[in-house]
Amino acid sequence: MTQIEPSASPFSRACLVAYTLLILYASCYPFSGWQFETLGAYLDQIQEWPHYFIRFDILINVIGYMPFGLLIVFSCYPKISRVASMLIALLCGALMSFSMESIQFLLPNRVTSLLDIVTNSLGALIGGLLGALITPAVLDNDKLNDLRSRWLWRESPREIVIIGLWPLAQIYPQAFLFGHGQVLNLLSQAADNYLNLDIDFSALLRQGVELSAELYLISEAIITACGCSGAILFALSLLNRHAPKFSLSSLIFSSGLCIKTLASALMFGPENAFAWLTPGAQGGIVIGILMLYGFSFAPNHAQRRLGSLLLLISLCLVNLIPSNPYFLHTLQNMVQGKMLNFYGAAQFLAIAWPFSAIWYLSKSHRSQSR
Repeated sequence: MTQIEPSASPFSRACLVAYTLLILYASCYPFSGWQFETLGAYLDQIQEWPHYFIRFDILINVIGYMPFGLLIVFSCYPKISRVASMLIALLCGALMSFSMESIQFLLPNRVTSLLDIVTNSLGALIGGLLGALITPAVLDNDKLNDLRSRWLWRESPREIVIIGLWPLAQIYPQAFLFGHGQVLNLLSQAADNYLNLDIDFSALLRQGVELSAELYLISEAIITACGCSGAILFALSLLNRHAPKFSLSSLIFSSGLCIKTLASALMFGPENAFAWLTPGAQGGIVIGILMLYGFSFAPNHAQRRLGSLLLLISLCLVNLIPSNPYFLHTLQNMVQGKMLNFYGAAQFLAIAWPFSAIWYLSKSHRSQSR
């Protein structure tokens, strides 16, 4: 009986690239107000231990770098031993944190701290240790590749990464549940800040059309239903008939709702943990579940087309429908201090996710048709 040779995991390496980009974005947000100080001031700041610290920030710094260390160990497999991979994870975590803290010294809204470097390095070490412990159960004997070959109808590590980022995109507070890709408001703010142009692109496209309360409720339900169904159809289009489609779809959907609830509680207070569960969102969830039940029996190529279409509908509506004034008022009262490090990365995900999903859905369709 021949022994199966272990092979590298392209999925782990794709995840590592994506997570590294998230760290870069989160660490440099907001990208404004750059200032350049002397080298002496930088050295004094980087060596100074903070006079006080917040336990929540320390916990977030540790947890934030744990996936980074774990993915480094997975990415080094099988060329590098687990012990050496764990040390590489610690070194890379320390270098990444040091680089990010150095960049933050140039941003007036961020604080360079030696404590952050220590806690981030600790998180990378813990993640590397965890990765070294679970590597035999996950990667040895090609168990992960075997599971992927039994559940997926083709190799798709990048698409799996995008699907895995969908629940994390719920962290950013959105006017509509699952309403990602709201770029027109961002463009309006950029025109105002950088070009001194007071212009509302959404209002310009609506041509003065105002929505009644009933139409607003229906639009909110459509955005929720299309955003949810499009994302999960994206996942279903990658699975073959041997995969537990219902369990995986339920896991993705429940993960998005749980992360949304936790983020709302941290940003707006525990009493507003379910502020996102509006009547329109409730109706959209019900409609989305019914749509998924019917579309789950469609062939893979039809699911890709339907998922792309639903995401396009959600993307168009979320940029045309004006935000609820109550939501805008709530957003102004957001407690940004606890989530500031992840606020920029979450905003980037919420904006970029539907565009990347639609791109890969159309790309996979083109490659399949050749």
